[in-house]
This record gives sequence, C-alpha cells and structure tokens, in this order.
Amino acid sequence: MAANESKFINRELSWLEFNQRVLDEALDSSVPLLDRLNFLAITGSNLDEFFMVRVGGLEMLLERGISKPDPSGMKPREQLENIGERVAQMVACQYACYLEDLEPALAAEGIVRVRPETLTGGRHDFLTNYFENCLVPLLTPMAVERPADFPLLVNLGLNIAVRLKPAAGARRARFAIIPVGPAIKRFLPVPGEADYNYIPVEDVLILFADRFFPGQAVLEAAPFRITRNADLSVREDMAADLMAEMEAVLTARKRGECVRLEISESASKGLASFLRRALRVRETNVYRLNGPLDISALRRIATVEGFDRLRYETWEPQPSPGIDRGKSIFENVAKKNVLLSLPYESFEPVVRLLEEAARDPYVLAIKQILYRTNAGSRIIAALGEAARQGKNVTVIVELKARFDEARNIAWARALEEDGVQVIYGIKGLKTHAKLCIVVRREPEGIIRYLHFGTGNYNENTARLYSDVGYFTRDDELGADATKFFNSICGYSEPQSFLKLAAAPLTLRARLLELIADETERAARGQKGRIIAKINSLACPEIIEMLYKASKAGVEIKLNVRGICCLRPGVPGLSDNIEVVSIIDRFLEHSRILYFHHGGERRIFISSADWMPRNLDRRIELLVPVEDSACRKALLRILGNYFADNTKSRRILGDGSYARPEPPGSRRKAVRAQAALYQEAVEAARTVRLARPTSFEPHLPAG
Repeated sequence: MAANESKFINRELSWLEFNQRVLDEALDSSVPLLDRLNFLAITGSNLDEFFMVRVGGLEMLLERGISKPDPSGMKPREQLENIGERVAQMVACQYACYLEDLEPALAAEGIVRVRPETLTGGRHDFLTNYFENCLVPLLTPMAVERPADFPLLVNLGLNIAVRLKPAAGARRARFAIIPVGPAIKRFLPVPGEADYNYIPVEDVLILFADRFFPGQAVLEAAPFRITRNADLSVREDMAADLMAEMEAVLTARKRGECVRLEISESASKGLASFLRRALRVRETNVYRLNGPLDISALRRIATVEGFDRLRYETWEPQPSPGIDRGKSIFENVAKKNVLLSLPYESFEPVVRLLEEAARDPYVLAIKQILYRTNAGSRIIAALGEAARQGKNVTVIVELKARFDEARNIAWARALEEDGVQVIYGIKGLKTHAKLCIVVRREPEGIIRYLHFGTGNYNENTARLYSDVGYFTRDDELGADATKFFNSICGYSEPQSFLKLAAAPLTLRARLLELIADETERAARGQKGRIIAKINSLACPEIIEMLYKASKAGVEIKLNVRGICCLRPGVPGLSDNIEVVSIIDRFLEHSRILYFHHGGERRIFISSADWMPRNLDRRIELLVPVEDSACRKALLRILGNYFADNTKSRRILGDGSYARPEPPGSRRKAVRAQAALYQEAVEAARTVRLARPTSFEPHLPAG
C-alpha cells in the first residue's frame, strides 16, 4: 500500500461500483432478456436517488465553502469531479447496453421500438389521432422569454424544450417548455406486425410539436429531464409538529436546486446552453444522451404482459417448515422459535401474527415499529382492526423514511382514526429497527410474542428482498424489547438490556467488543473468525478494528452488497479479510453476523448496516439468536453466500471488483439464491410428505 494512499475507499465511488455490478446483470447474456432490461432500469433509478441525495449533499457543502475531506481524504470538489468522470462512463455503458444489445434482442423477440422515421400511413394516422385526442387536451406549452422566466418543473419529470424562430424583426430566440406530466403514458403501444410495438411519448410530441404553435416556425424540439437536490433534513428542534414539518420538507423538495440536467443528444448547443443557464446547472452535471431519457422508465417495458418466456422462472415463496399451518402462530411459537428466510419462504406467518392478534380475545396489546410498508397493507389493516376491537395498539411510524414520507403520513393518519396510538419516533434520529411485540394473557401469565426482522413490514418487498425474521417468546428478549419500545415512546432514560444492543447507545460498542474479543483470542494463538453479511460498510472505527483483527490473524469473511470503504487483501493491512458482493434476482438485504468466540459461536441478526448513519443517527437493533436450530439455519445461509461462484464478485483493495474463478469440471457451479430456494422447496416437500394422511368418511345426511 502506497504511503500516501488512504486506508479507506471513498463512499460515493464505492457506491458507483455497486451500481456497476447491477449494470453487469443487464450486460449478462445468461440472464433472461426482460430481467436484463429490469436490471438496467434499476441502475437508472439508483442513479436518480444518488444524484438527489449524495450529489445534492456534496453540492451543498461546496456552496457553503466546506472543504473538510472525507475518511478517504477527498474534499467535496474532488469527490464531485471523480463522480462526474465515473458517472459519464456508466451512462455511456447504460446506453450502449440498451441501444446495441437489449433493443435489438427485444426486437428479435417481438418487442419493437418504433422509430418516427419508419412510420407509415396507417401508424402515422393512429398517432396523429392519439396526439390530437389524448395528448393535446392534457398538455400546455409555456413560453419562456428569458432564463428568469423559467417555470418550476417537477423533479425527475419528462419535459420537451422547443426553440421557435425569432419574431419578425427580432434577433433573440424564443423558447417554450412542454411538461409531460405523470398522467401521460411514457411508452405508447402502436399497431404493427410485431407482438408488441411501442414508441416513446417524447418521439410523438416532437413529431407533432409544430401543432402546439400554429403560425409559428418550430426550429427544434428536444426532451430533457432535471434532478433536484432532495438531501433536505428535518429541523426537528424547531418543529412543534413533526408531521407538518415533514409535509414542508416534501414541498421544499419540489423546489430543490437542480443538480443534474439530462437532455437529448439531438439538442443544439444553443438550446442546451439556454436550459443550463435557466436551471443554473454546472457544466459537469449536464448529460447529453443518445437514447430515451430516464432509463428507469424501461421497467414498464420489462413488465409488459405476454412474454414470460423472457423472464426468470417464478420462484413461489414456500411455506415455512417451522410453521404448522393448522395451528395458530401463538401455538407454533409457544412450541419452538422460528426463523423465516425470505423471500424463499413465505412472509405469510408475519401477516398472520398481526391478523390473529387482532381477533384473538386473549391478546391485550400490540406494539410495532413501521419504517416502510406497502399500499393496501394487510398489516396496517390488522393494526386498525385490533384497535377497533379495543386492544391497546401502539405504532412507531418513521415519517423520515426517505421518499416514502408521503405514504407514511397518509397511513399514520388512517391508523390514528382507527384509535391506534401513533408515535413519530425520536427527535434527530430515524427509527429503523424491525420489531413487533404481541402481549397475550395465557394460563401461565402474560406472555410476549416477538418478531424481529432485518427487513421492513412490507408484503411486496418480502417477495423481492432477501431477509430473515425471527419469532420467539424468550422472556429476556421480551423484557428487552419492552424496555426498548418504551424508551422510544416515552421520556424514560435509556435502560440497560439483558441481550439486545441498540443504536445509537450500545450497538456500536457491542460490535467493537465482539471484534476486539476475536482479536485478543487470535493474539493469544486461538482461532479467531468473523463472518458478516451486511448491505454497507463505511464506519471508519469498525473498519480500523477489522484491520487490527486481520493483523492479529483473525479470519474475516464479509459479504457486502453495496458500499464498502474497507480495502480488503492489502498486504500488511488486511491480508486476512475477504469481501464479496452478490447481485442476483433478489435484492440482498439481510444482516447476519457470526463471531467464533472460542467455539461458542455467537450469531446475531440486525436491522443495522455498519455505517455512521446506522450506528449514530438511527434507532437500530442487534438481536442474538440462541436457538440451536435457528442458528444452524443462519449458518447454512451464510455458507451458501460464501460458496457462490456464479453471482458473487470479489472486492479488490482499490475498490474495483473481479469475478470469481469460473466453475469447471472440478468445481461445481454454486448460485446462492438458487441454492437457498431449492433448500426451501425441499424442506417444504419433506414436511408435506411427513404429514399423516387422514381419511374423512361421508356421513349420511340428517
């Protein structure tokens, strides 16, 4: 390692390499075609959020004259320069993937993008009619004489910029903006010989742009799109009503400074310059694109019906082998602790827990933390029903769940109307822990049934994200969970826990203690081993401790999906640290931690990544799993991830990544997600076959 080289990889550049790994799936010909298109769309939406939040934040630092370097040693300006170079490469790769690879392959399969220049009489007439009857009534051009007159445009919305011929005797060019708006279909189906023909709506609007300006000469028209800074913090210390403050943030986000301008490559320099000046965008944040704007919108093509042959085979979530569906969730958990492996196993037991609790006359109270959930949520409905049934229901709603704030505000109000006690977390912190407590009166007394998770209580993402959940009625965990919940809801001082660790109070210290224990054991000649599966690793203090452990001889294996600021495999610094990242059909989201601990093997699940924001600015949980069968299941999950030689990538010391050695005649191909799903299928089959056959006789009527 060079003397002047930082021990840390820059956070933003590491994230961009993660997005490139997602883009690799779009480039991979072994992935089904429409799934490749979906991966490409994901890279687009990922970049949108990256600019809104990360680039927006760096731009604010630059404007305020803040030049403090990050742990990698880069100042804000340097970071923005490096980001600009890397994003330019990525965008070029995105459009090459779409235009040179995916679009021709889709056309060969009957999904054809129609070009305006190929329109024949019949299709031209069809689009003329559509334009006149479906677009003209909805759209309104806005004249713009000067940059100062520029209208307020929607963040990430599609727009058409039009340059008109100067008025008679005038020299100044005239411009107009046509905001397309969310009510307009982005891709229009058109008649044709292929199975599915479509044309981007911007092509139609440009084709007929002159019809918006009768008697005027349209010199050019080009689509463009803006990205606004959405890195807006809530000033909770000044907010008497957090919900009102969050609504103000949502309004402010609509007016955030423009941090990216995407415009068609066909636009003239004059038109592009006018937009850049009107929007006050730095030249480096202007992207000239040679294909359809908004790569994320291609998801609508990826989900078109009738082409299942071009998608991954459906993997239906399997019933959990730990749950007897003939008995209540309470009976199941009273018998044994249960670990759910999502999305390979069904999320239904979690939903059933809440629905059964709402109707069960012996349930006295429900306490739950909700960070993100889905529209039409059965969990939300069950919580409302429980309150209407007279049970004490308390829900901690995190209004600051980025980009889900409006939805959370809406269903928080609905819960309040049902009689649920809704609490909006703690000032200055996001409540990110995943916890549900059901309090039930039973013959032996009051029993607390618990569900801890690594993912949100969201029925949709439970089919798309790889997570784990843990059901238990352990007395000590129940006591801890109640203390934890009450400390958030009331004014009580934070209390000590028997088993749990919580951020921002004890979780960081607990992790450092666990790493230090492995380090000390290795230094004494004992075996030291750490295995962790997390989404992101950026905490300098934890990284330093991992370096120290590596130098002491601790074997460290990390599975990090996204950001990794640690440099693995650097001689003298991190020789014993291996980092892999897996991108596959499901989003890797679970956090599972293993510490050898002299052979006692301590295993945890957590809601927290190893990031400063999670450890210092969020309410998070670290949950020990002590049940023998559940621990074995977690170890099997970890083993699959580190055996993967198909979808994993090895992170290198410079922040780049490499594919593993390809499987061959001597090395079996292993794909972790496929292996986990097959395990779930086999486990469900075993339970089904073991179930005794019963015969029900027909009884005579009457």
